[in-house]
Amino acid sequence: MKRDVMKRDAVKRDRMPGAGRDRTPADGRGRTPGTEPGRGPGAGRALLPGRVRKPVPGRRAPLALAVPAVLAVAFLLVPMAGILARTSWGELGTHLTSDGVVEALRISLVVSCWALGLSLLLGVPLAWLLARVDFPGKALVRSLVLLPMVLPPTVGGVALLLGFGRRGLLGGWLESWFGVQLPFHTAGAVVAATFVSMPFLVISLEGALAGLHARYEETAASLGAGPLRVFTTVTLPMVAPGLAAGAALTWARALGEFGATITFAGNLPGVTQTLPLQVYLLLQDSPEAATSVSLLLLVVAMAVLVALRGRWAGGGGPVRGRTSGAVTRTDAEGGGAPDADGTWPDHVTGASAAPGPSAPADPSAATTAHNGAADADPTATDGPGGGASTGRWPLHADVTGFNRLTLEAAPGTTIAVVGPNGAGKTTLLRALLGLTPRAHATLTLGEREVTTLPPHRRDVAWVPQDGALFPHLTALGNTAYGLRAHGTARAEARREAQRWLDRLGVGHLAHRRPAQLSGGQAGRVALARALAARPRLLLLDEPLAALDQSTRAHVRHTLRRHLAGFGGVCLMVTHDPVEAVSLADRVLVLEDGRALQDAAPAEVARHPRSPWVARMLGRNAWSGTATADGLRLDGTGRLVAADPLPEGTAALAIIGPEAVSVHRERPSGSPRNVWPGRVREITALGSRLRVLVASPQVPDLVGEITPQAAAELGLAEDTEVWVSVKATEVTLVPV
Repeated sequence: MKRDVMKRDAVKRDRMPGAGRDRTPADGRGRTPGTEPGRGPGAGRALLPGRVRKPVPGRRAPLALAVPAVLAVAFLLVPMAGILARTSWGELGTHLTSDGVVEALRISLVVSCWALGLSLLLGVPLAWLLARVDFPGKALVRSLVLLPMVLPPTVGGVALLLGFGRRGLLGGWLESWFGVQLPFHTAGAVVAATFVSMPFLVISLEGALAGLHARYEETAASLGAGPLRVFTTVTLPMVAPGLAAGAALTWARALGEFGATITFAGNLPGVTQTLPLQVYLLLQDSPEAATSVSLLLLVVAMAVLVALRGRWAGGGGPVRGRTSGAVTRTDAEGGGAPDADGTWPDHVTGASAAPGPSAPADPSAATTAHNGAADADPTATDGPGGGASTGRWPLHADVTGFNRLTLEAAPGTTIAVVGPNGAGKTTLLRALLGLTPRAHATLTLGEREVTTLPPHRRDVAWVPQDGALFPHLTALGNTAYGLRAHGTARAEARREAQRWLDRLGVGHLAHRRPAQLSGGQAGRVALARALAARPRLLLLDEPLAALDQSTRAHVRHTLRRHLAGFGGVCLMVTHDPVEAVSLADRVLVLEDGRALQDAAPAEVARHPRSPWVARMLGRNAWSGTATADGLRLDGTGRLVAADPLPEGTAALAIIGPEAVSVHRERPSGSPRNVWPGRVREITALGSRLRVLVASPQVPDLVGEITPQAAAELGLAEDTEVWVSVKATEVTLVPV
């Protein structure tokens, strides 16, 4: 009976509105904001600054640790409790409103606010320099920044006196040249407070800047924003929490400064006598009043720490700046679902269009479809304003350094850049942007030489793998960013940005922040932002890598439709053979920074010159040296081919998995390549099975068979089998 009641309750919960939905805001890549996947044992952990893991429920502290911890808390609490216990609560108002305290409070506020202003003016650039630039003596500069935090305040005052006093290193010059006298003046109190408090701002902001990935700033530069604009519109808004925390701590530290102030600026009522100095004097004549003023300073300090809870110090509290309650959707949910016949609604693509193919059977057919996309979409060549785009910009680039190659491409060409990890694909893109010292590109776009220009003046737009949408801007603000950077008026930039979002099917999401977008939606917004900037060269770094299969097919179709009307050249890094075949006019294969192959997708699919590319396309690839009848494999083994190459030629043998036959007994008949082996793995691929066979005579071989054939053969892991390949099914490619 109890089990039945629990089952009915579960059914009721499942039928409630919104049951089963994930209501955690996503960052466009299917994960919760503030988490970082794929970084070892701590993958997925919260990255909130200053936040700590919640304790494990039910865990008890060992007595040997609990007792010292309680004593530590008591040690810190007793002085605070002493102030509260000794405060004359009935006379508190009288003490805090006395003329001396009010005047000291005014001086403290003036000094602390000016110190905060100076710290912001000098400390923000210094924090950026320490976080972003490597220069000789950087460790020494950071030590100088930290020094006032560990230096006794009176020693700091003496140092200021010897530096800026009348007989100091600069004090005499300041007084004789500018008439500025710092000691025993309010300006001196400001200098002393700035000296001891500015490190809090620099440290807090440097940490925030170090945690901000440079791809956001680099993406903004690729959209045409200069360094100052990038700093004010991207960097500062994204590190605002760290800046606010540092500013609050700086102000609070300046408000409570005592030692450096009294040593350097003196204790003059109405001039340099701040609240801490007033407390020092009141202790001699009126201890009750000193306690009341101390309570005021204690309350201010606690208020600052409470306001910074979860930012500077560990603690709870909600995460600021994120929209709560946003529903995580797949791209189909957020942008509309396909109809019963498999087409997408008009508000997604602007026209009903079938999702892209999962894998073309004939690579040349996909290339033809790509080249004919403009005919299928007559508006593909229209600019955002609806008029035809007349700009045509061919590409010429000579790349040296880690990458060593020459690129030539006509306007409207899309080049897929493929290769194994470390081949130099992303380095090539960054070299074209002028963002890496590893490689240098002599770059010409159209008739314009841009080699010596900074990234924001090259007209080269970059879409990183994760899109790098600015989290503090809406989808509309992100898309309009490049237009605003090029001087377009705000209203016109927003209208044009809205047209681009509409064309890519995300116009109805214009006022959402990136955290409220799915991966497919964020990818289309990033693409709209890059295209809206009207670049001459478009660089896409695995633009569809974070999407699920169905979403990827739809976005691939949208991307193909719009690249068909692009007047420049597009370079797209990808590991997906479907993307390379269906989107690109050419495939550039890189290995160790060199161009191993640069040809049409159909040619690369038929005759890949790289083992990695062959395996990416699902084929077996064995390297070796050509013999009279085939190939002598690297290591051991021989392979017979029907069309051998000249003897001694370094070659690659390409064998399609469909050409591999699997037998339980040694086959007889025509196959000239027969080897024994053992099944290592069986995986499903659509309606067929892929069987990985390890053989002592040749490298591992992948065969493709039907599930019915696998059942008839009784295949399972570790099953002993024989594999055979006809000589006519082996293609030898010189490398």
